[in-house]
Amino acid sequence: MSVFDELVGQDDVITQLGYALDDPAAMTHAWLFTGPPGSGRSNAARAFAAALISGGTESNEVTARVLSGHHESLTIMSTQKSVISIEEVRELVSKAQASPVNSKWRVVIIEDADRMMERTANVLLKAIEEPPPGTVWLLCAPSPIDVLTTIRSRCRPVRLRIPSRDAVAQLLMQRDNVSEDRAHWAAAVAQNHIGRAKYLALNESADAERKQILAIPGKLTSVGATIRLAGRIVDAAAETAKARVEERNAVERAQLLTTLGVEGEKTIPPSARAQIRKLEEEQKRRSVRARNDELDRIFLELMSLYRDILIYQLGIRDGWINAGEVDLIAEQANRDGPDTTLLRIDAITEARHRLQTNMSPVLIVEAAFVLLSNPWLQEDRTDAI
Repeated sequence: MSVFDELVGQDDVITQLGYALDDPAAMTHAWLFTGPPGSGRSNAARAFAAALISGGTESNEVTARVLSGHHESLTIMSTQKSVISIEEVRELVSKAQASPVNSKWRVVIIEDADRMMERTANVLLKAIEEPPPGTVWLLCAPSPIDVLTTIRSRCRPVRLRIPSRDAVAQLLMQRDNVSEDRAHWAAAVAQNHIGRAKYLALNESADAERKQILAIPGKLTSVGATIRLAGRIVDAAAETAKARVEERNAVERAQLLTTLGVEGEKTIPPSARAQIRKLEEEQKRRSVRARNDELDRIFLELMSLYRDILIYQLGIRDGWINAGEVDLIAEQANRDGPDTTLLRIDAITEARHRLQTNMSPVLIVEAAFVLLSNPWLQEDRTDAI
């Protein structure tokens, strides 16, 4: 087996990385892995790191440790926060100065390089320009333009693409022993996103959760019902996000208290309060992002529904994402025309953009649901302006 086996649909990338592994002249000290969500850019970076540190592409005990993120010559920065702080990057640059241990290479991976502000990226620039011998930087971002120009100009680009539906299904069947029907269903409704497809395939409640989301348009029957449903959706997203980060937050707090030497004390001394407050602020930002990610997932599911409704209205009867929801799609499609469906898709797109701002999530969801109920409200407002 090879460390690249799970990079489905990325033959060109595997070939490019293979050249660098085989030929020292093709190797460089900084790489930028880009690709849309679900393309597997972080997995590709980890697989390349495993091959570099182990000295080959064959899977073994060393590659397993690297892929799990637990090798002494590997450092990974993966954040749930909206922004990577300058202090975090300075610490990363410091670690990158150390010599490799039990390997020819020391590898540093930044999985969310697009979350560095310009001032933070400038701290990284010097380290990438003149890295110590044996240090390799692997940066990941959705696209090259998401990274500061001075950074990306010093990195070799590795461009990934979304794998095909069949390729994702085959991976689920071979790696996770998922049945053929469920693998193809998961790959379709996940829109070829590998991580999402795995969750859908292995989570027994996933189908029921999706059906609840796809049923939302049918519940937008009045302004009052729409507003109340929006509030419940936001509350549910917050609870789901809390469950995702709660355990991690507790572990981080316990570790910090131990490091500060104040674990078990009822009263925190003033000297430790600033660091604890900083951790709490970081955790709050992480919770906000987790909640917004959950809301974005709901919007994506609704987007897939309206996409299927649109192609149904255009007379296309194959290539649907929600192939198992024929009755629902037909019912919704027969109520309106393609122009109305396009307005609904625009409303969801705008809501997703607003999630990247500081706008209240309740207002975002309320506005989106009101427009899904009556999309011509937006058109009327535009005409009035």
